[in-house]
Amino acid sequence: MSAHSVEDIKRGSGRLRGTLEASLADRVTGALADADQTLIKYHGSYQQDDRDVRDERRRQKLEPDYSFMIRTRTPGGVVSPAQWLKLDAIATTFAERGLRITTRQAFQFHGVIKRALKPTMQAINAALIDTLAACGDVNRNIAVSANPQLSHLHGAVYAQAAALSRHLLPNTRAYYEIWLDEEKVVDSGAEDEPIYGDAYLPRKFKIGFAIPPDNDVDVFAQDLGFVAIADAHGALAGYDVTVGGGMGATHGDPETYPRIGDVVGFITPEHVVAVAEAVVTTQRDWGNRAVRKRARLKYTIDDRGLDAFKAEVERRSGVRFAAPRGFAFASNGDRFGWREGHDGRWHLTLRIVAGRIWDRDGLRHLSGLRAVATHLHDVDPDAEFRLTANQNLTIANIASAQRDAIERLIVEYGLDTHAHATALKRNALACVALPTCGLAMAEAERYLPAFVDRFDAALTKHGLQGADIHLRISGCPNGCSRPYLAEVALVGKAPGRYNLMLGGDHLGRRLNALYRENIDETAILDALDPLLARYAAERVPDERFGDFLVARGLVRTATDAARVIPMESLS
Repeated sequence: MSAHSVEDIKRGSGRLRGTLEASLADRVTGALADADQTLIKYHGSYQQDDRDVRDERRRQKLEPDYSFMIRTRTPGGVVSPAQWLKLDAIATTFAERGLRITTRQAFQFHGVIKRALKPTMQAINAALIDTLAACGDVNRNIAVSANPQLSHLHGAVYAQAAALSRHLLPNTRAYYEIWLDEEKVVDSGAEDEPIYGDAYLPRKFKIGFAIPPDNDVDVFAQDLGFVAIADAHGALAGYDVTVGGGMGATHGDPETYPRIGDVVGFITPEHVVAVAEAVVTTQRDWGNRAVRKRARLKYTIDDRGLDAFKAEVERRSGVRFAAPRGFAFASNGDRFGWREGHDGRWHLTLRIVAGRIWDRDGLRHLSGLRAVATHLHDVDPDAEFRLTANQNLTIANIASAQRDAIERLIVEYGLDTHAHATALKRNALACVALPTCGLAMAEAERYLPAFVDRFDAALTKHGLQGADIHLRISGCPNGCSRPYLAEVALVGKAPGRYNLMLGGDHLGRRLNALYRENIDETAILDALDPLLARYAAERVPDERFGDFLVARGLVRTATDAARVIPMESLS
């Protein structure tokens, strides 16, 4: 769909209503009308079809096997045990393939057919969770560090993120009228939209809150980032602010590229909403609406200049940035296993392969987490589940008296995979890709386990077993799994073929670079083999693989996360 038609659809949608109700009522097809396929994104859903059976259905003269993905708006990925149980029931009643944790700390339900869309939406809302603005050209789900140890700081930052998420919601009753059967008012479709305006944003917008020493949200990949700064007593003093990150690119088009955010200054907590709104509205007014692939904030900043953008944000917000306070990260992965918080309560982080929670292929993870949630719901109401931005799960705020009971359930249901997995497996990410993502050019989620095993075998060959190398696989160049920040990444180019990207760092501060283009698995492993051999022979103590490649000149990439870094063409 062209940028022009998307802009027309947004402006003519009657504040995101379009003809969605008529499309949902049409029993002749499992699809929505073309324009409504754009509008439903703002309600938290994408129309998809099963690409595994697309050709066969075409031969049989059947329409594609349409279904819908639904994504929740869960700022920071925090849900209660009671909410978990309700979402579990939704997944088993209306969806396929269980629950899935996204890299933005949301749940995704896959395989929901059209006639089940409204009941599913209503069930999600009955769990006191909604899907509004989980997709579309608006602010998406806000990511928040799941830091399991700094619970006092996490609480303050999470509260601000949740409040900001509510503030940046579209000001339309369309969602509530269409899905929850709220009564239409006389002026439906004419609501004032003070933040997004008549055409919403030029493209999607992502916000992340990081809590050092963890960069688990990859804050430099966000359009807008807030890095928490603690005072001498460990309380929240404010945030260093970053702008202009983004992962998406288009193969063969040097006008598009991933970018890491620039640090623009420090603000105190009371200025978060004003600054965020000013950044969003500046992007609304300055962003490129003529060329959709150039419409993200990163391109606006590159085209207009960082100084001009910063000055406009200060003017709109009435807030002047102070000098950055500075911060240091120690990791951008998750801390697996048990951790004790500042208040004596416990936090358990579990590895979830590609974020997929289901009972299949010998796994009982959906059943196991149902048992955990049931137990906590009954005896420990202060406990919570936190989805991590690395597709894993933290069961947080567990009372000391409940730790043994939870551990028994974890072992009983085989949820302790982190204890047996290699470092490579614990940190690997993958997007959904095939068979449902319409943008996917190659496998990602389904390919991840097999490729990790082969990569681990290559590490063992060179005496590097246990090496903690960050691997990410993306089925296309749009970068939902944040591949351009990984030490090793595969970016899908065609079925079974990938661009091999190397040289990111393990803290999310440096983009990687194209190393080999459009190669299959054999060629990928052949390309990695001599690099791993040199790494085994020449590395200095504690030197990470990505840093080694850059320091030895084996890949050529940038190192400074505070300035613009266009990549080489991904063609």
